[in-house]
Amino acid sequence: MDDMSSTATPTKPGPARLLGYVIEHWQEAVGLVARLVLGITLLVAGLLKIGNLESMVLAVDAYDVVPYSLARVIGYVLPPAEVIVGALLIVGLFTRLSGLAGALMMFVFILGISQAWARGLSIDCGCFGGGGPISPEEAVAQYPWEILRDTALLACGAWLTINPKTLLSVDSWLFKPISPDPDQRD
Repeated sequence: MDDMSSTATPTKPGPARLLGYVIEHWQEAVGLVARLVLGITLLVAGLLKIGNLESMVLAVDAYDVVPYSLARVIGYVLPPAEVIVGALLIVGLFTRLSGLAGALMMFVFILGISQAWARGLSIDCGCFGGGGPISPEEAVAQYPWEILRDTALLACGAWLTINPKTLLSVDSWLFKPISPDPDQRD
């Protein structure tokens, strides 16, 4: 009889083992979800706007907060910035910094929508392209949901700023700590 088989620890099957790992590392799993939700949202938003930057300039100008010359700069810079930050979040590279950038974008978007609502402006937020005037009824119906959405996205960015270690990230592979004890290395 083989004495080794009685002392060997049974391994869990694949899905059960994965579930156990996720439960044990729940903060990293939440980080993965936050990265993907915020990253995909920013990437899609940026890609939808990047093909028509003049329309984006008009959408920024419709908020009537900054002079047209600055609205033009913002309109041209914001879509590529959203694409870059979104892509970094999706792959999990520079997660803390890209999470902070995403959170700051959402904070500014919340401020912009809130001030437009408070001032009685009836504009499409331009969040996923478009922008410009809409009916007052549409604005009143849209603003609360846009603020709620952006608040949830801001929470994702805040989570990543505080807890940048996430599952399946390039950061975890590039910046993996090296143990001085050779027996502790993977």
